[in-house]
Order: sequence, then structure tokens, then C-alpha cells
Amino acid sequence: MTDRRTGGSARDVRRASRPSPGHHHGDRDPALGRFLADSTPVAAGGRAILLQIADPVVAAGVRRHSDFARRPQQRLAHTLMYVYAVVVGTPEDAAVAASFVTHAHRPVTGADDPDRQLWVAATLVDSALRTHRLLGSPVDDERAEDVLRAYAPIATALRVPAERWPDSMAAFERYWASTLAQLRVTDDARGVVRDLLHPRHAPAWVRAVMPVVRVVTVGMLPAPVRTQYGFPWGPREVRRFRRTVSGLRLLRAVLPGALLRLPGPLLLRAMHRTARRYAAA
Repeated sequence: MTDRRTGGSARDVRRASRPSPGHHHGDRDPALGRFLADSTPVAAGGRAILLQIADPVVAAGVRRHSDFARRPQQRLAHTLMYVYAVVVGTPEDAAVAASFVTHAHRPVTGADDPDRQLWVAATLVDSALRTHRLLGSPVDDERAEDVLRAYAPIATALRVPAERWPDSMAAFERYWASTLAQLRVTDDARGVVRDLLHPRHAPAWVRAVMPVVRVVTVGMLPAPVRTQYGFPWGPREVRRFRRTVSGLRLLRAVLPGALLRLPGPLLLRAMHRTARRYAAA
């Protein structure tokens, strides 16, 4: 999702008051709802972005229409906002988030290509499942299938036909392996990575956590993609990754569930503040 700014025209935001089709959470298992609202996948946000931009078309759009160099954390925040709005939010939340994405994509060639948007959505569900497993959340086959279905509106809100979304984890894994084999890291992608993982103009708190972000992001990448980016990966990097993951698992184990679910409501509140500002313009 390309994001020169988080916002849409007043007309876009007024349209967003209409519920998005197929977005119903009333019959959701409460345990699944808590799982989806857990912010653990935030740790894999960088991994998802690097996988997305390993598609040359996505990389070109992000590099030319986003301000990574000035605000590298913005795309991650916007992506998380979109995920929370569509997956765990209300129909109004989903519609507002979709209106922002639609507005941001208008000047970007290829941004509404269903193949690209399917890949963007797939990186989010794959990263979410892998991060939960990596940091200690049990995810059995049934839970994985539930999560896959819950993430389907992310793709359909990006104009991917519903029938294109895999209907089982087996189908998803086949799609994932096939697409992964076709990825090609370009100079556009490498430029985005420099801005994302080595931000020069980010706030001090962002720069302070970047060493951990870099270790987790690189360590979670599929080996062929990591190699294409040119990241070193030897015994020293593996040990550092394992130590970092162990520390994050311990931290996550002591954090209250309510705190792990806090980022979602905060991001949605910020999204609606922005929506009201544009609606009043």
C-alpha cells in the first residue's frame, strides 16, 4: 500500500461512512478476536514490507510515491492501521481505511493490480502467523485457517476479487511458494530498505529500536529473498537473531494481554481523527 500521506479527499471520507461489503464480525469466536487484536505481528512489520517490495512493481510505486527517507516509520504505521481497521474494526473502520488506500493509490501506476494487492495481503497474513509462532503463541491448523479467512477482507478491500483469495492454508502455501519463487529485488527495493532500516530523520525513539527491528526483519525473511537483498547471514547473525527472539519471547510473556491489544484502538482513533479533519475540509 503506497502512502504519500494518510488521508483522502473529503468526498472519499464521506463515502467511507458506508459499510464495506463482506465485513462482519458479529459471529466471531471471542478467542479468535483476541488473537487478531494482539499486536505481536507488529514485530514482523518490516519483514512484510521487504517482501512486498521484492515485487518490482510494488517497489517502484513505494519508492516514487512515498516519503520513506523523511518518515520511514509511516508506511508501517499506515499498514498496521489498515490491518486493524479491516480485520478487527467495525464496517465503518474498514471503509475509512479503504478510502485512504484508494486515495493514496490514485497516482501510482499498477497500484490497483489485483496480483500485486493479493501479494501485499498475503505478506500480512503470513507474517502475522509466523510471528505468533516465533514469539510463543500456539497456532494450530484450525486457528491458521480462521486467521486466513479473517484476513480475506484485507485483499477484497484492495479490489482483489474474493475468489482469488486462497480458500485454505494448503492453497495459500501453494500460492506463497509460487509467488516467492518469482520475486526479484531491484534497486528501488534496496533504496527503500536503506531508508526503512537505517532512518536518518526518524524520531529518536524509532532510531533507538532499529537495531532490534533490523535483526528481526532480516532474520524472518525467507532465505532466497534475504540473499537477493544482500544481507549477511552467517553463524554470528543467526546467534544474534536467536538471542533477540528469546528476549522478545520473554518480554511478550510478561506483558498483559490488554497491553498487547492496545495499539489497535490507538491506531483506529488516530485514523478517525484524520478522517474527521479531511471530512471538515
